[in-house]
Amino acid sequence: MMTTTAKAVHEAETARLPPRERILAAACDLFYRQGIRAVGVDAIAEAAGTNKMTLYRHFASKDELVAEYLRRLWSEKDAAWEKLCTEHGANPRAQLQAWLQAVAQQVTDPTSRGCAIANAAVELPEKNHPARCVIEQCKQKSRDRLIELCRAARIEQPELLADQLFMLLEGALVCTQATGRNGPAEQFVRAGQALIDAHSR
Repeated sequence: MMTTTAKAVHEAETARLPPRERILAAACDLFYRQGIRAVGVDAIAEAAGTNKMTLYRHFASKDELVAEYLRRLWSEKDAAWEKLCTEHGANPRAQLQAWLQAVAQQVTDPTSRGCAIANAAVELPEKNHPARCVIEQCKQKSRDRLIELCRAARIEQPELLADQLFMLLEGALVCTQATGRNGPAEQFVRAGQALIDAHSR
């Protein structure tokens, strides 16, 4: 949760961004906190300190803005993966442990509304929606990177462990929203470690 001072600094920094970045920043915040369907372009334009004409000059439609929002989320996730690789690149086992601890922070974050990409998948079931292919690609890339990590860690069945960890994380994020961080989700690290240990014997 941001302090009043931190929030003021953040808002001042956002105000200095070019219009397209302001619009995208406002959309990212509103879509995650309130839901994609609940937020209209008027609210996004107002939060970005601009108008609908400027918004549509940069994004052809709200659907295109949603797709770009999800691409931005993946870019952030990809950067987090790269950071993990840089910090533990020489030791895949340590990298796997670091991944477990890093995602556990997201699972137990009291301000989290779960995985924004998974939330978008629930809100946007239409296969022809511009954001749908972005959602599917993001989730597939996350799974692929986890498989690569398990393979590099010389896990005997890397795909199986990766899928188990992937499903455990998805389930834990939903549990946090439904029952709070002190519900079943607080067992995430312990359950994840048990899976890794079982595949490491």
